[in-house]
Amino acid sequence: MRTTSDPAPGTAHLPPTEARHPLSTELDTLDTPALLRLINDQDATVAGAVRAALPQLEQLVEAAVDALAHGGRVHYYGAGAGGRIALGDALELGPTYGIGPETVVAHLAGGSRAAGRTAEHAEDTAPDVAEDDPPVAGDLVIGVTASGRTPYVLGALARARAAGAATALLSGDPAATAAAHADLHVVLATGPEVVTGSTRMKAGTAQKLALNAFSTALMVRTGRTWSNLMVAASARNGKLRARAVRTLVTACQVTPEQAADCLDRCAGETATALVALSTGAAPERARAVLADHGGRPFAAVRALAGEPR
Repeated sequence: MRTTSDPAPGTAHLPPTEARHPLSTELDTLDTPALLRLINDQDATVAGAVRAALPQLEQLVEAAVDALAHGGRVHYYGAGAGGRIALGDALELGPTYGIGPETVVAHLAGGSRAAGRTAEHAEDTAPDVAEDDPPVAGDLVIGVTASGRTPYVLGALARARAAGAATALLSGDPAATAAAHADLHVVLATGPEVVTGSTRMKAGTAQKLALNAFSTALMVRTGRTWSNLMVAASARNGKLRARAVRTLVTACQVTPEQAADCLDRCAGETATALVALSTGAAPERARAVLADHGGRPFAAVRALAGEPR
């Protein structure tokens, strides 16, 4: 049996995600079925780790709702796999919920070029103000780092706090160094990886689940859905157009032909068409009222119906 010992007591703190997993020390001797079962067994523990962090995620959502309500933005800062997961989450919010790229901003160590190729050296330094769009007072900054000690994330949080922004950390270490610069620490306690230190595995899955939950809850809380329907995205391709027509049929109780006709008159803007069909308003009026209410369809419909805001 191979040793599973980690650094001796008294050495530098080792994040849980960097420790060796006692169940995978014979990893390179396993056949494919056993290898896949081991990985899958460990993956099955991730949802529980995220569930344990739901109280902190709730606080994070509320902080983000407050920031957006007062004209602020949400920023993600991350490096490597965690940074790319955060970048993907931010990028998907525009097509899904119709928000502008300035609402949830992702900052990746190494810049945009690091999205498609590795730039691991970039995580060893704080963000470069000259190349960055730094947070300001009223913004919310979320650092994403499994180890909780990535210098890029630590520097971003320190700078954000100095600027007066609210700060939060998503990490896999309750004793994370970067937590000293965070108002809120969301711990995703996934523990050691099957391959030691490969945090693109359980830690990355936990980050993906946590950020999906966070950003989806934020979009729902800020009025970007109608019931459980996506209504803020524009119909920019065949798949999205078909989905928009189905959404309008369901939400407004109209025929597919009526939905498609209104969608065309509204330049493919699903939310505008929904407001127009729900209230009888002309597309131009529906679009204007929707803009007055921050792109929130329910608020726009309520306003056009003459109900209190």
